[in-house]
Amino acid sequence: MRLALIVTGALIAAACHGQTPRAAETTQQVIAWKAIGTWSGRGNRQTESFRSDTGALRVRWSANPASGEKNAAGALHVTAHSAISGRLLGQVVDHRGAGSGTGYVNEDPHIFYLLVESDHLEWTLSVEEAVSGTVTTPR
Repeated sequence: MRLALIVTGALIAAACHGQTPRAAETTQQVIAWKAIGTWSGRGNRQTESFRSDTGALRVRWSANPASGEKNAAGALHVTAHSAISGRLLGQVVDHRGAGSGTGYVNEDPHIFYLLVESDHLEWTLSVEEAVSGTVTTPR
C-alpha cells in the first residue's frame, strides 16, 4: 500500500512537472479587423457581394470633389444590404461635401453588398470585419 502511494505521488509529480501554473499567465479578449474589400469610384455603384462571418463591419470612407467638378457640395450616401434578399440592413454613410470617416454595421453573420449613391464626389470605401480572439501572455 505504501509503495502504491509513493508511485502515485511520483506519477502526479512527473505529470505536473514542466507545466506553467495558470496564475503565471494573463489573458485578454481582443478585437482584430480583417480586410474584406476596397472599392472606389465616382457616381452610383453597387459593390460585389461579400461574406461576413461575424456581421460586425467597419467601413472607412473618404470623399473628394470629382476632378473637373466645380461644385464641392456633393453628397455621399452608403447603405448595407442583404445580398440574399436585397433588404436594407442599415445606413453606413450620409455625408455632404468632401470628407472622410468611419461607419459601422452590426448585423447577424450575412452575405452583404453596399449601395453607394454619390453626387459630384469621388469616393473610396474600405470594409473590414471584426474578429474576436484571446491573447495569452506570461506575467
